Amino acid sequence: MSEVCQICGLPKDLCVCESIAKERQRIVVKIEKRKFRKHYTIIAGIDKKEINIKDLVKMLKNKLACGGTVKDGKIELQGNHKSKVKPILVGLGFPPETIDIE
Repeated sequence: MSEVCQICGLPKDLCVCESIAKERQRIVVKIEKRKFRKHYTIIAGIDKKEINIKDLVKMLKNKLACGGTVKDGKIELQGNHKSKVKPILVGLGFPPETIDIE
């Protein structure tokens, strides 16, 4: 027998909790300049309790071919990927109107 989601009560393969959580996020994408004039793309506003942020970082690093990490609930990607992040997040199921680029 398959596992049942504790939140929605559906089987794990039919669970809609993560897709509902994606619609409630308010994501902010911005660029930060650090030591030696290196650029970092910071993605903030993703609730790590509702969305598996480690899998999201792994997928973003893979698609953008860069390094990155999660610190204090924010995703940090090496390089200036401000224009590329929004289409990738929309493709992953996040609504475009909830993604702000600064």
